[in-house]
Amino acid sequence: MKKIPLYKLDINVFYEKLENGLEVFIIPKDNVNNIYATYSTKYGSNYNEFIPIGENKMVEVPLGIAHFLEHQLFNQEDGTDVMSFYSERGADVNANTNKLKTTYLFAGPDFFEENLKYLLSYVESPYFTDESVEKEKGIIEQEIKMYQDRPYTRLYEGITYNIFNNYPAKYPIIGTTQSINKITKEDLYTCYNTFYHPSNMFIVITGNVDPEKTLEIIKKHEDARKIKKENPITVKKYDEPETVAKVSEEINLNVTIPKVGIAYKIDMRKIKNVPKEEIVTYLDILFSLKLGTTSEFCETLKEQGLITSYIDIHVAENKEYAFILVLTESKNPHEFIERVKKELLDLTITEEELERKKRAYISSIVYASDKIVNLNHKVMADIIKYNKLVDNDIEIVENYNMDEMNEIIDSINLDNYTTYIVNPLE
Repeated sequence: MKKIPLYKLDINVFYEKLENGLEVFIIPKDNVNNIYATYSTKYGSNYNEFIPIGENKMVEVPLGIAHFLEHQLFNQEDGTDVMSFYSERGADVNANTNKLKTTYLFAGPDFFEENLKYLLSYVESPYFTDESVEKEKGIIEQEIKMYQDRPYTRLYEGITYNIFNNYPAKYPIIGTTQSINKITKEDLYTCYNTFYHPSNMFIVITGNVDPEKTLEIIKKHEDARKIKKENPITVKKYDEPETVAKVSEEINLNVTIPKVGIAYKIDMRKIKNVPKEEIVTYLDILFSLKLGTTSEFCETLKEQGLITSYIDIHVAENKEYAFILVLTESKNPHEFIERVKKELLDLTITEEELERKKRAYISSIVYASDKIVNLNHKVMADIIKYNKLVDNDIEIVENYNMDEMNEIIDSINLDNYTTYIVNPLE
């Protein structure tokens, strides 16, 4: 078992890759009583076209199937209620699906070995029937309809849809009523058998645990499955143009004050001299300084009454592109958009501003390292983004500099943007 120290954090990550390909990360924290365990597959809503394990032809499955599959795994053939199992042992249980992964988890201080074995057992025991699939369709249809009434969900999903032309990231994680009604039991087994193979999965456990004993539990369970390691899964690659799919859109919902967003699409391939994994953080620093909650720009707009709340900055990436979402509430959304565009004509920041943001980032890393949930999420994010554990986050931030920031400022094109407004009902 490999011991990996985290730079300047006095924290060790214990790591091992099992013979069947399953990766295990354990971070013991003796100063807490709780345990947080996650079991994840590198499979989210983006992966709808792929070559199933053991086959040689690309298949396409309906949108929303990763989320649908997550729900269905809670149905066990022996009738055991997963929620009740953990509740009776004083533990919380949950699962979630995003665009790149699906995670199953439990949290609780007691019955750890029993809870861990059951997490492995139920995630590795799919049981799908025609009846359970049809029943689930009705449940998820209601979930979709509920989301359709949420203004910020519509804003986020609408603007994301309009950013991308071909990337599956444009579609909602949950799918659509039309797509989920196409899902079959056979589709679920195809996706499960391909993406829920140990070679495509990983476990992260943080909290008051013994790494050696915990690994032994997992190894014994996995060895009994007698599953061989598989090659990486082939998924469809998409050509995505630099321009956004749609420049602007407005809808009407039951809101009092309009919700407004502007999203910039950044081609990271044009930023030559900055490591790809650092570009998103640089962009987050830049846009937070120019437009974020503590910026002079945000304070001015609040004083002028143009916005009624803070400005939310969200920076993410998808393959070759980064996208920056700028979201708020405004009684005059069109003026807000114009003010943002004008403010971003000058992207200059000072070295003092960069250093201040660096200190804030490092403080947040140190703070997060004391929370077992945050530590767990950090490891999961690393594996999904970089396919490895990043053990020197603080060192990376310490090395941020104005040369690289200016390289980014000089390389990005802010002409590729889309706007989205949720207006009150007429």
